Amino acid sequence: MKKDSIQAKDANQKHPLQGAGGASPRIIISGGGTGGHIFPAIAIANALKAIDPKTEILFVGALGRMEMEKVPAAGYKIIGLDIRGIQRDSVWKNVMFPVKLVGSVRKALQIIKDFKPDAAVGVGGYASGPLLYAASMKKIPYLIQEQNSYAGITNKWLGKGARKICVAFDNMEQFFPADKIIKTGNPIRKDSVNIAGKHMQALELYKLSTFKKTILITGGSLGARTLNNSIMAGLDKLIAADVQIIWQTGKFYYKTIIEKLGEDYHPDVKIREFLTRMDLAYAAADVIISRAGAGTIAELCVVKKPVILVPSPNVAEDHQTKNALALVQEDAAVFVADRDAEAKLVDRAIELLNDKSLQKKLSTNISKMAMPNADEVIAKELLQIIK
Repeated sequence: MKKDSIQAKDANQKHPLQGAGGASPRIIISGGGTGGHIFPAIAIANALKAIDPKTEILFVGALGRMEMEKVPAAGYKIIGLDIRGIQRDSVWKNVMFPVKLVGSVRKALQIIKDFKPDAAVGVGGYASGPLLYAASMKKIPYLIQEQNSYAGITNKWLGKGARKICVAFDNMEQFFPADKIIKTGNPIRKDSVNIAGKHMQALELYKLSTFKKTILITGGSLGARTLNNSIMAGLDKLIAADVQIIWQTGKFYYKTIIEKLGEDYHPDVKIREFLTRMDLAYAAADVIISRAGAGTIAELCVVKKPVILVPSPNVAEDHQTKNALALVQEDAAVFVADRDAEAKLVDRAIELLNDKSLQKKLSTNISKMAMPNADEVIAKELLQIIK
């Protein structure tokens, strides 16, 4: 693998802006399913448009999934495939999977025939596999953006035919041909990590004291049961320690928590269903407690705050645990296993708040892993493939 990061290239380096036949590039971006896939995909599209506003971009997602709403809201056209992943909890739910897979590949082939792309990108998610397989059948060059430290089965298989594989972690040669790997990092929502000079504004927004330490708990837009149960179990300890918390519950859990605690449970406990200004939530925090999705980790590296990661065990290949351990091995994060969180998480968070030396070490080391321009770097690699 190329040890020198592609980020080291001059950010202003010019790339050819023309696709096949001298026209502006035509590119398909495929994948989705979760915000962790959709936001990077949109970031790559925006970076391509910034380089050449005439670039034609088409998204391909999975019908019924989040991308079918989020992508049009970002200003891009999307076509949905009738595909879903393997359901691990029931054999019977997978009876129609082969039929849907074949149908999705056929539709992807038709999409490629109609759109005539110069290249394709797969960001992961249900629709990525059929589209990239169809691209390989039609000899369309494609790039894979592998977000996690442990590659999934589909990406490992598709990686053999990819022109480039953009990764965010080291030691990915175990999954992909080393000569195709480029370490670019994961694209992030730049407005979410722009926290410089916003600490006081953040405290004012959440009505927090400047004299107390603040913990941010975030389990993503849907929420994380383990994080919520752990905070619920430790509220008395947090209040006794004179700690403020910004507690993002997620939409699945907010109503139940509010019913138990009330709207104004305690002045130091700010309960929110969703955080519309992630930048201010990050800016307010002294310590952050989070799941370990690849996109979230990419943001946390740029934010440079001390982090406790509680990986979700309910994901394919247990990739969140592997993502978290990649940071722990660099002394860049604290790890608490999901099964231990209710008993240990709050105590560990309070200990970290009181350990300035450890906070400084974690902040310094996680900042070394930041790759804030991944979207631009991936876009330029894609244009280079077309060239």
